[in-house]
Amino acid sequence: MNIDEIAAKRFTTKKYNSSKKISEQHIKQLCNILRDSPSSVNSQPWHFFVISSTEAKQKILPGVSEFNHGRITDASHVVVFCAKTDLSEEHMKAILDQEEKDGRFATAEIKQANDDGRHYFVGLNSKTPHDQFNWESKQVYIALGNLLLGAACLGIDSTPIEGFDPAKLDEILGLKSKGLSSVVIASLGYHADEDFNSKLPKSRLDEKQLFTFM
Repeated sequence: MNIDEIAAKRFTTKKYNSSKKISEQHIKQLCNILRDSPSSVNSQPWHFFVISSTEAKQKILPGVSEFNHGRITDASHVVVFCAKTDLSEEHMKAILDQEEKDGRFATAEIKQANDDGRHYFVGLNSKTPHDQFNWESKQVYIALGNLLLGAACLGIDSTPIEGFDPAKLDEILGLKSKGLSSVVIASLGYHADEDFNSKLPKSRLDEKQLFTFM
């Protein structure tokens, strides 16, 4: 199946088959997709909670809107996407050290220029904590998009979820002490036969309304 066919076939799952679980191999692939997601100046301002146990799903339910509860409890896995509340020097150095370890710098000058450029763009988008969180959230949504399409490529269904209380979920997961804040949730698994959305045709605006070719 071509990538455009996969994108056309993909839908937002409304009801999961709780008896079907994602294999460990596929979960590892999905985690790799998240890890390899692009971010502005490779800032990687995120952390992902990958939840599969019944106990952990029940734990986060009080922070999730009631109409989404079934999409948490019946899904095979749930991913809570978090952004860092502060892009600290420690985090920036860890990125730089990893880049050097992975062989991205031919010279010390290139390494310094790369570090300077990252600091510039982080600073540009961090005039206030609110500005920084908004900027980081944009990077997190790039990772979400990668996960949704990657899951579809593996034949795995998904649901992006914004129906939750970030403050409550942060409290439940103790995110403040970890320097994190929740941004969005995605559930993963396999749709139930009675999932009405799986049977509906996809609906998008006409190409002429969406694209301007210049």
